[in-house]
Amino acid sequence: MKVRRVLVARSEGTSRVIEDGEPPRATVAVETPGFEQTLVWCTPPVPASAYPGTDPTVVTRTLLPEPGGTSFIILTFPPDAVYAAPDFDPAAAAAEAARNSPGIAELFEPDDPGMHTTPTVDYDVVLDGELWLALDDGEVRLSAGDVVVQHGTRHAWRNKSDKPATLMAVLIGAREEAGAAERGE
Repeated sequence: MKVRRVLVARSEGTSRVIEDGEPPRATVAVETPGFEQTLVWCTPPVPASAYPGTDPTVVTRTLLPEPGGTSFIILTFPPDAVYAAPDFDPAAAAAEAARNSPGIAELFEPDDPGMHTTPTVDYDVVLDGELWLALDDGEVRLSAGDVVVQHGTRHAWRNKSDKPATLMAVLIGAREEAGAAERGE
C-alpha cells in the first residue's frame, strides 16, 4: 500500500505543511513478493510537541521503540501461499527482513516462522483485507476495521486469504516486567 505522509508543524508561528509525500522508510520486499512495510514516524520516550526539524525515521536504527517511544508502521501482508511457493527462499527472505525491519526481525522464532514477542504495547488496526492473529492458544480472524491491543504477546500475523491485507501498527515501547496475571493476581 503506497502511503502518503503529510507532516504538519508550526513554523514561524504558523501551522503549515512541512512535507507531503511518501515516507523515506518505505520498502517493497523482493524476497517475499507482496510484503510491504512503511515506517511512517517514530518518537523518542518523551517527544517534544514541536517538530524536531529532521525526520527521525531516516536515522533510527531500529523499528523497536525503547520504553515510552513509539513506532508507527503500515504493513501489507501477502497471502500465506507466497511462503509455500516452490521458489520462496526462507533464508533470503530472513536476510531481507533483517535489513528492512531491524530490531523486530531478530525476534522472529526460527522454529515457528512469523512468531515473535516484542516488549511493546501495540495498537493494531486492520485497514484492508483479512488477517489471522496467531497466539499461543489459537487464532483470531480479523477484518477491516478490527482493532487489536496487544500487551507484549507472542504472536504472528497470518493471511489465509487469496488477497493482500494491510495493517496499521503503533508500537509503544514498554518495560518488561511481570504483569498482574503472570504474578497470579
